[in-house]
Amino acid sequence: MELFNNLSPLDHRYYLSSPDLAKELRNYLSEEAVIRSEALAEGALVKALYKAGLCSLDVVKEVEEAVLNICPQEVYEEEQKTQHNIRALVNCIRNHVSDDAKPWVHFTATSLDIMDSAASYRYKKVTEEVVLKRLIDLEKTLIKLARENAQVLQMGRTHGQHAVPITFGFALALYVERLGERIVFINEASQKLTAKLAGAVGAYNASSLVVENPLQLEADYALELGLKPAAISTQIVPPEATLDLFHGYVSAFGVLANLADDMRHLQRSEIGEVFEYFGKTQVGSSTMPHKRNPWNFEHVKSLWKSFMPRMTTIYMDQISEHQRDLSNSASARFYGEIIAGLCLAAERLNRVLSRIRVDEEAMIRNFNQSAQMVIAEPLYILLADVGHPDAHECVRQLTLESQKTQKTLWQLIEEDKELVAMLSKLPVERLDVIKDPRKYTGLSAQKTMMICKKWENMIEEV
Repeated sequence: MELFNNLSPLDHRYYLSSPDLAKELRNYLSEEAVIRSEALAEGALVKALYKAGLCSLDVVKEVEEAVLNICPQEVYEEEQKTQHNIRALVNCIRNHVSDDAKPWVHFTATSLDIMDSAASYRYKKVTEEVVLKRLIDLEKTLIKLARENAQVLQMGRTHGQHAVPITFGFALALYVERLGERIVFINEASQKLTAKLAGAVGAYNASSLVVENPLQLEADYALELGLKPAAISTQIVPPEATLDLFHGYVSAFGVLANLADDMRHLQRSEIGEVFEYFGKTQVGSSTMPHKRNPWNFEHVKSLWKSFMPRMTTIYMDQISEHQRDLSNSASARFYGEIIAGLCLAAERLNRVLSRIRVDEEAMIRNFNQSAQMVIAEPLYILLADVGHPDAHECVRQLTLESQKTQKTLWQLIEEDKELVAMLSKLPVERLDVIKDPRKYTGLSAQKTMMICKKWENMIEEV
């Protein structure tokens, strides 16, 4: 099968699990998509020339038809002769139009007027049509999970150690917020992508010879591609807008990897607070039939490890000497794989979280391991509030005594008349969290619902 002759795992491994996603991505990231978007840019140029009064509407129609029917294979064959991709594209378009239309194909443009503008067009479209859709679907799943678990007691952890109680919904709400912020950032960054029609060094040398207002010509060209013109450029569009967009992609990828890590660790045998859905025929290990590995979450982390370092290359591509060099000519061709990796990770994470199971009994069991020790914090705060001169040290010593004697902190407090007298100054209800640490969850539930409501509204705007 041709499938097994592919070089990229994206093609022969990961797209197989998401065929619809693969089809959508190919519309913007495949080599055919690159050629067709550049042909579209050439068509946009001719439309702008028509608006400037330089060519006829018949020319526009001819070029538009040629552009729509361009064959990527034909362009590649022509490139073997020209050793130049855009000149090959121009020649192929010219081969399909009349002599009257030929002069206006690529008129006043340099290659990067076409390539950079087409790239901005593709990245904007793939963000709007593919990336944001996947991230928003995941965000909605997280909101649903957070709401459902807003009141589910869980032991909060820092440094892998039991800290103070929260709810599981609160833990998820953190990711609702973080991913939501990345969604907004990515959306805004995609709107800042620009086009250019400023010629070989960005100074409108060629277009100034033939039109009265080269800036208007550039604006009309950009508008045809759904973009705005760069304020100023060299031979290339200033790279920061693209860099910012990819920073948004990669930082969103990091949020997904962090979430996947947390969910993976919660499935450890000694924790067991959540678990992935397992199909009836699914195998967890080739030798241990009992294993149910959190492989989907591990897969997301693994994708992040592969694609996150590529951001370094995009930062390096920010530098192009003088008006332009070719040091990004190969590296920029791989940018699309970052987008593909992010979408694959988001879709997989959404799928597995939609079927995640929460073991509330395990959460309570784990909570109970430290329930009598976590009251150390509220005890210290309350003692300080009623004037104890060194409440923290006092409670620290009590915790050591508790560990030594196996008595609970509350039992030790009751044996200390001075502490009992100090705490008696407090309203009874304020002591509830010491007597029942399950109540010491602060604003976990309220904050969870606030964050969920916030992002339900925000993502509708995106």
